[in-house]
Amino acid sequence: MMNEKVSIRRIATGVPGLDNLLGGGLPEFSFNLIAGTPGSGKTTLAHQIMFSLANPNNRALFFTVLGEPVLKMLRYQQQFQFYDINKVDVSIRFINLSADFIEGTFDRVLTHISNEVKVYAPGLVFIDSFRSVVQAVKSEQRRVSELQRFIQQLAMQMTNWQATTFLIGESLTPESESSPVFSVADGILCLSQNLQRNSVVRKIQVIKMRGQAQAPGLHTFRMSDKGLQIFPRAMIDDDATMEPETKPSQVNKRVAMGTPGLDDMLGGGLPAGYSLLVVGPSGSGKTILATEFLSEGCRRGEPGVIAAFEKSPSQLLSNKLSTLVKTGLIALIDTRSLDLSIDETLHDLIEMIIRTQAKRLVIDSLSGFELALAPEFSEDFRGSLYRMIAKLTGMGVTILMTSELEDRYTDLRFSPFGSAFLADAIIVQRYTEIQGQFKRVISVVKVRGSQHSKDIRLFDISDEGINIGKSLADYTGIMSGSPMISL
Repeated sequence: MMNEKVSIRRIATGVPGLDNLLGGGLPEFSFNLIAGTPGSGKTTLAHQIMFSLANPNNRALFFTVLGEPVLKMLRYQQQFQFYDINKVDVSIRFINLSADFIEGTFDRVLTHISNEVKVYAPGLVFIDSFRSVVQAVKSEQRRVSELQRFIQQLAMQMTNWQATTFLIGESLTPESESSPVFSVADGILCLSQNLQRNSVVRKIQVIKMRGQAQAPGLHTFRMSDKGLQIFPRAMIDDDATMEPETKPSQVNKRVAMGTPGLDDMLGGGLPAGYSLLVVGPSGSGKTILATEFLSEGCRRGEPGVIAAFEKSPSQLLSNKLSTLVKTGLIALIDTRSLDLSIDETLHDLIEMIIRTQAKRLVIDSLSGFELALAPEFSEDFRGSLYRMIAKLTGMGVTILMTSELEDRYTDLRFSPFGSAFLADAIIVQRYTEIQGQFKRVISVVKVRGSQHSKDIRLFDISDEGINIGKSLADYTGIMSGSPMISL
């Protein structure tokens, strides 16, 4: 009977983002399964953890069973930056068990593994892969009961060793999940990769992790020459989801927009920590309004970040902003590469916002953002975007998003994917016809928890920026073609 509470040390894995999923790291002396589809990154993940943790005082044993030869495996693993050749045969030892399986019995294999562990006294043990043993047994018509006993004994031994252990194999199936091995395991990680159109999306799920609260659901990861990098799915806390009406302090603190006259239309400026959606057709001045928003922030000592999804940096930046970027007051994320996930983008944004202490963020544009996403992520664009905006505004960042829409003159929507609900404020820029000429007009449609102008005002664009003029209600000319606005 235990009279004292046992404290289990958590081990940092060295894999970016993984510790967040696990609830703070791997429990020391835990028995873990790493499962996944072929090519999903199981062996690479195991090696990345091993090379990160192994040292002369915490040595590692890596057993290969009937998979690829050790030399072939290492040839490819050496291409990753985490591979440290100085640790091989010093802190890390590789052992091939294929001869034991081919020439001997299961008991011989188990004895070989146990003896190596006793002699080497490792702090980390990896066995790759038990799935290949299953296939070998089926092909050689060995007794399935012997295999089950072997795997159960192996799992039990791994749980009893004073080491953190890993069993690596193929993807989980309903049959395998009912195996005693999966019941004995303290942690289960499952990796997958899916092909949609021309996009490959990799995901990881922590199915089980005893003694600690892991992050639920599927999470995106990428493989590069650095190894795996995991992007935990944005989780929204209670503060982030709280309606702005319940946070009067936010409404009382206003952010200047940098466009003369616009602050008055917003009721004194945009409340700090709000998300603003600027909607308009092509050429209506959305990007110019966004650049003025960032420039004003710099003038007030509030650094900013631009996430460019539609234009290249050279197209997006005016001479004014280009200078601010060079001086470091404005940080630019060029996200024109395809196959993005919102969680990966959010990771990059948060990292840059923290590094630069940014208070303002421009996303230009939501339309380009949706196109940049892999198909799997664009299907849930609304939900993912909601989590992203809630996370960023919860950090106190004021966000300006642009969205390009077709001006049909008879009907005007606020977004092509019904995302206007997530914006705390909405500004509409559009064209109207007055006396045979196109004129630009601007109006504030919504500011949560705050009074704002209901006027539709004319505006022009010059080298100095946006110049807001008088209200259409004061215009004495003949106005035609004014669109009806529908929410």
